[in-house]
Amino acid sequence: MNIQDLVKVLSDQKEEFQRFSKRNLCTRMEESQLSLDSRLAQVVIGVRRSGKSTLCLKYFAGRKIAPAYVNFDDDRLASFKTADLDTLLEALYRLYGDFHYLFMDEIQNVKQWHLFVNRLLRQEIHIFLTGSNSKLLSGELATHLTGRHNKVELYPFSFSEYCAFRNVDTTSLSVKGQALRKAALTDYLTQGGFPELLNEKNRRSYIMALLDNIIRNDIAKRFKLRHVDVLYRMAAYLMDNFCQEFKADEIGKLFGITDHTAENYFHYLQEAFLLFSVRKFSFKSKSRIRNEKVYVVDPAFISERNDTFQTENLGWRLENIVYIELLRRHRPNYADVFYFREKDYECDFVVAQAGRVIELVQVSYDISSPKTRRRELNGLLKAANKLHCNNLTLVTLDNQEEVEQDGFTIRIVSAANWLIP
Repeated sequence: MNIQDLVKVLSDQKEEFQRFSKRNLCTRMEESQLSLDSRLAQVVIGVRRSGKSTLCLKYFAGRKIAPAYVNFDDDRLASFKTADLDTLLEALYRLYGDFHYLFMDEIQNVKQWHLFVNRLLRQEIHIFLTGSNSKLLSGELATHLTGRHNKVELYPFSFSEYCAFRNVDTTSLSVKGQALRKAALTDYLTQGGFPELLNEKNRRSYIMALLDNIIRNDIAKRFKLRHVDVLYRMAAYLMDNFCQEFKADEIGKLFGITDHTAENYFHYLQEAFLLFSVRKFSFKSKSRIRNEKVYVVDPAFISERNDTFQTENLGWRLENIVYIELLRRHRPNYADVFYFREKDYECDFVVAQAGRVIELVQVSYDISSPKTRRRELNGLLKAANKLHCNNLTLVTLDNQEEVEQDGFTIRIVSAANWLIP
């Protein structure tokens, strides 16, 4: 690519960046995980359209920093090659002068980009990167930068951020305030938290286009898959059956593929941050590997797809958003989230850190039935005894109380309150 064309593209991107920085942007909790002065590459990863670029832009704007900027998710850079990286660097210096901060969007689109980043880090340029594929960290970056990176995982809006975007008061204790939060939660359970989607009228068209982009560009193109239709149907099936265990043999039979291929496809869907897997808690590593439950990155992929049949299951939806919220809160502190199941009881989520269980969380949309209430409390108490944990929470739609039972204190909390830190 010649330098004149490249300077023109970068100039257009610079103007777009400057226009966008003047907008009133929602504060994201992940901003606190970034560092302006660190010599580590700051890497923001997550599903497409979760707001990664906006997060970095707001971070710079709040500190009155104007970084050099290049967005590789641009059709004019579709043929960009490794050999063009030096030309890119020259074009950036022409446009920005002697810059000290460089923000590169969707960098994984360029082969051997990690070597370029490594070179810039040696030159003491502060690097900010975004990407929509976990290979950005698990493969190239982790291998070639040998720990010289700070990973920030970004998800679509949390419920707290959703309320801020919708101007819903999250602090009022009045009847009206609490009712409005509960109404917002009901919407969030179906609408989800993709920032752009909240202002879109044709929600289904947006989600189907996004899903197609993820399946075809982030997965099929990257892994050179021939049977894209099988991957697409498998993804839809798993999103319809979220909160359930993944069984490769059953998936293989259903779609006419081998167990190994089913496992690979499931892994690819996680690589693109479309799906997540939660392993069964066990002190035996063999048991943790064998059992996984499926969760979806955002409720919009459940509600707004063609031919979806899970629009009414609010209980599973609540469980799904509680899981994603647990990831937001605990992954930055290097804690892991599991589920726990024995023959006669189950606990939805076990949070473990450094080999120790630090929290048990149960989720039940409605515990008005004595039988349901008893089952959910029993699952928490038995897991607490088995795993030696005293931090017990039951998240429901409405209830707010503390229960003393069998020497344990269980905090029963409404989801609208629990989801707001």
